[in-house]
Amino acid sequence: MEKKKLVLVGNGMAGVKTIEEILNVSKEKFEITIIGDEPYPNYNRIQLSKVLQGDTTLEDITLNDWAWYQENDIQLYTNEEVTKIDSDKQLVMTRSGLKLPYDELILATGSRPFILPIPGADKEGVTGFRNIQDTDAMLKASKTYRKAAVIGGGLLGLEAARGLLNLGMDVTVVHLGESLMDRQLDQTAANLLKEELERQGMKFLLKKNTKKILGKKRVEGLRFTDGEELACDFVIMAVGIKPNVELAIESGIHVNRGIVVNNYLQTDIPHIYAVGECAEHNGVAYGLVAPLFEQAKVLANAICDVETAPYNGSIVSTQLKVSGVEVFSAGEYIEGGEKKALRVFDDQDGVYKKLVFNGKKLVGAVLFGDSRDSNRLLSLIKKQADVSDTTKVSILQPIGGETGESLVASMSADEIICGCNGVSKGTIVQAIHEKGCTTVDGIKSCTSATRSCGGCKSLVSELLEVTLGDNFDASAQKETLCGCTTLSRDEVVEEIREKHLMTTREVMHVLGWNTSDGCSKCRPALNYYIGMVHPLEYEDENESRFVNERLHANIQKDGSFGVVPRMYGGVTTPEQLRKIADVAEKYNARLLKVTGGQRIDIFGIEKQDLPKVWEELDMPSGYAYGKTLRTVKTCVGETFCRFGTQDSMSLGIALEKKLERVGTPHKFKMAVSACPRNCAESGIKDFGVVGVDGGWEMYVGGNGGTHLRAADLLGKVKTAEEVIEYACAYFQYYRETGIYMERTSKWLERMGLENIKAVIENPKERRELYARLDLALKVHEEPWKKIINSDKLRTELFEKVVVQQ
Repeated sequence: MEKKKLVLVGNGMAGVKTIEEILNVSKEKFEITIIGDEPYPNYNRIQLSKVLQGDTTLEDITLNDWAWYQENDIQLYTNEEVTKIDSDKQLVMTRSGLKLPYDELILATGSRPFILPIPGADKEGVTGFRNIQDTDAMLKASKTYRKAAVIGGGLLGLEAARGLLNLGMDVTVVHLGESLMDRQLDQTAANLLKEELERQGMKFLLKKNTKKILGKKRVEGLRFTDGEELACDFVIMAVGIKPNVELAIESGIHVNRGIVVNNYLQTDIPHIYAVGECAEHNGVAYGLVAPLFEQAKVLANAICDVETAPYNGSIVSTQLKVSGVEVFSAGEYIEGGEKKALRVFDDQDGVYKKLVFNGKKLVGAVLFGDSRDSNRLLSLIKKQADVSDTTKVSILQPIGGETGESLVASMSADEIICGCNGVSKGTIVQAIHEKGCTTVDGIKSCTSATRSCGGCKSLVSELLEVTLGDNFDASAQKETLCGCTTLSRDEVVEEIREKHLMTTREVMHVLGWNTSDGCSKCRPALNYYIGMVHPLEYEDENESRFVNERLHANIQKDGSFGVVPRMYGGVTTPEQLRKIADVAEKYNARLLKVTGGQRIDIFGIEKQDLPKVWEELDMPSGYAYGKTLRTVKTCVGETFCRFGTQDSMSLGIALEKKLERVGTPHKFKMAVSACPRNCAESGIKDFGVVGVDGGWEMYVGGNGGTHLRAADLLGKVKTAEEVIEYACAYFQYYRETGIYMERTSKWLERMGLENIKAVIENPKERRELYARLDLALKVHEEPWKKIINSDKLRTELFEKVVVQQ
């Protein structure tokens, strides 16, 4: 039977969730094409605030990696914009000239941040907070600018403000309303929230209407309608979102505030549907993930011709994701008329709870300081349960408060544990009994519970304990390699070593992976661990690497690539500079940038031109994309500097030539400074060296990124040869004991400096580590030359493209 053509416009959470649900119903019904305007695969926008706050990374919040699209035969176009829909001919047209036929079309175009239409809103230093590019802009600004203003005291504004605080900025939240989160919280809860955030260092200007953004080219401040001004050099607009409906309007689809849909998410034009933040159902356009996922399930069933209950709207709930603050709100939280409130306020412990009733039914709730009962209350609100036979005060008490009864034990099977993904208690219990899930990560892999905001992790853990009983192993609730396995990193590495496992698929099969193909977290990790354990025998699996590592260049947000050739120790020659200039001109590079690691980054190279660029540069790869040694930064040292005590350039070059190419758990940066003036910034590197009278000091575990960390003194030696020996041993010890994607700053804190010192300072262990590193170094080829000399690799990587990245 010929498959129907299904086109999805929008590669965000709601649209791709719909595709996931369609694949669950029928994998054979559709030939699927997805068009996204960002250069990334599907990622979790809910977690952007955690990326900004430094708690996670883009890789960690990726929901469906590039391989997922390939494995499900999905054609993905990234960095592509749909400009028109011809509903008569059933064609989708894009800015680049693509014309894609469809039998069914889903619009999931999402929303855009609302930018206040005030003078100065277009100035440099003004941004929204909606996607990865916005997050990157905020991270970049924090390195240069100090005073930030966040316009908007709602959920998103407060999360952005907390992130900027973490980045070391002075942050003031400017809000038009009288209280924070005034669409989710009553006055009491809002006041408690404000007091707590002020204790964390946040400043607030309430009842302030921004009239103008001051400054010439770049923002310098805000002026309010009352005449007052606030000095700032960075502004985040977080005043709301508006559905992205321009395409629908252009294509003649009925639009009100959003794209108008019926109870099955159909628009007024046959075979065209809308889902997510762009859709308007019964006059409501939802901006939270749980309603969007409810829509996705209904739409997936409807489009697959499976009988399904209609979508009748959602009761929304909100949970603030700011460190140290527990805030929850759901339903109709303001009393008045028929709606009556019950409050409990523990001023001493800072706990406030409020329930709103309409007759016999619970219709709303606000919790501050203790949100453990949020899922149970939300379930009661959604069910419109009759609570007339229940003592109302008892509803506010944590279940089992004195009896010790578990909250989840008292929940019925149909009650929702994970609100974001609509996962019930019964579904999780089924996964425990039938799929052998024994950890939170296992449940996440099998059911998607905890996959989005992560707020239900404690409930899932508690449910595991209740369901497994005596078989529940608290020690097994370790950090597993990923949700595909119950094994930790150390257990997996030991099994690879003992059973001599040589491929990622072999590891998954022998060690009983829950999923046949793994995921974006375990595949690259397994590829690294197998290569680390068996350096001489293992053949690297290119398909298990992240896209930058597969293509040996850094993909940029416009789909082009950045190329960074190796300059050992930051030292170059006129010949190399001429080559770089010639290549940049010939291949229309859009930017040449000197990096912080003393290299030159050539931006704007097209994917198909990469092998030719590498060949004409005739320089080794600088591994700016790799989980390996990136750079060894040096000062000019005693060769030219009046203060230099040592030859820093020669040592830096020797270290870089020694350690280049071999893989590490995460990127690794080094520096060599010739004197304590530390011009090469050795004190914030993974391994830094400082020349002193009579020798070298070695510093480890530094980080100059989001989580700034000063390096710790590892020790002092007399000669450059000793530095190389210590550096190699430290490097290899990190390779052998580090968790994949764990920087040395985190690794050092986990392992303990004194424990690491005890290993590195032991001559026998140091020599053994050095010898094992030498083995690994023997098999690593220069990757650019390897591709240049291989027709097969060039064809596979740069010509046969299934997924457009």
